[in-house]
Amino acid sequence: MTRAVQATDTPNVPIQPVGAAALAGWLRLQMTDGVGLMTAHRLLRRFGTPEAVFGADRAALLREVKPGQADALLQPPPDALAALVDATLAWQQQPGNFLLSYDDPAYPEALRNIAAAPLLLYLKGRTELLGRKSLAVVGSRNASAQGMLNADRMAQALSEAGLTIVSGLALGIDAAAHAGGLNGPGSTIAVIGTGPDRIYPSRNKQLARRIAEEGCIVSEYALGTPPLRDNFPRRNRVISGLARGVLVVEAAAQSGSLITARLAAAQGRELYAVPGSIHATLAKGCHTLIREGAKLVETAADILTDLELLSPDAPGGRPSPDDSFVDRVLEALGEDPAGADLLALRLQQSAAELQGQLLALELAGLIERLPGGMFQRLRA
Repeated sequence: MTRAVQATDTPNVPIQPVGAAALAGWLRLQMTDGVGLMTAHRLLRRFGTPEAVFGADRAALLREVKPGQADALLQPPPDALAALVDATLAWQQQPGNFLLSYDDPAYPEALRNIAAAPLLLYLKGRTELLGRKSLAVVGSRNASAQGMLNADRMAQALSEAGLTIVSGLALGIDAAAHAGGLNGPGSTIAVIGTGPDRIYPSRNKQLARRIAEEGCIVSEYALGTPPLRDNFPRRNRVISGLARGVLVVEAAAQSGSLITARLAAAQGRELYAVPGSIHATLAKGCHTLIREGAKLVETAADILTDLELLSPDAPGGRPSPDDSFVDRVLEALGEDPAGADLLALRLQQSAAELQGQLLALELAGLIERLPGGMFQRLRA
């Protein structure tokens, strides 16, 4: 049968704990007044490490930065640095917490190559997801019920095909996308705009706890960083930077999701948008993106085919399962809906193997996914 094809993931490289001296250098570089990420990367290309940057003399620094920036780099470490280093080292030692510096071989290569890549990543959960093929799913915080359902179902279908779902833990489409991603083996990554010890919005704390256990939470912000308004648009470059492409499910004309979409385009990522009614406010942003070149998406299969993760043997890139397998699944389904675990038991297959096959049947229009992870046959 034709099925979703698993793309090759980046090899999983163990994350090395960041030591006190190296951490002090990274944090000090982030805290230096007047030195932004672009300047920090220029200095790192010249000197190699933060420690070497702060060990350079003024003449050497002036070959890379302005006089005011050189003076700031030559100042003694800020008083708050030692306490922040100690707190961060203690946080790193807690189970499930990881700190990833820009020079670590485990740093995601796709993210490393974007402009203004984070110097430090604070991670909670399954860090191996950072090396998986992934797709960002974003949209309005004030989403419609249909938009939420679309985000959830598309994210779950993409997750079941092996893609990790990346989003921003906001209310609305983001939350629905994370929930859908968690319901498939691809799972989900949440990129947050606060320190890793804070969750915003508070209504998503339960979802965040589940992501920390089954997926991965990512932050570039130091411990204690509150939900500052400017940090959320900035974190969008990380959302798109981790992914092969960005799907916008719903967005108003001035939606913040359009920032993520345009960052994705600038980073060379694929861009997808779900259309809606010409009268719907939440469709206007998606329609703008489509006019600007985003690919119109109606089903998860459209994305999988475009990314060459779905074998296009059948017309339109839809899977065409062989009749013997179709008959077996339809017989196992019977007249009543059934969950994947029950079907796996009836078919004497592993649930993980069956998920990909069920996705193929769903995309072929032979079965329907119902709320609660149930499946129902669509033909006699």
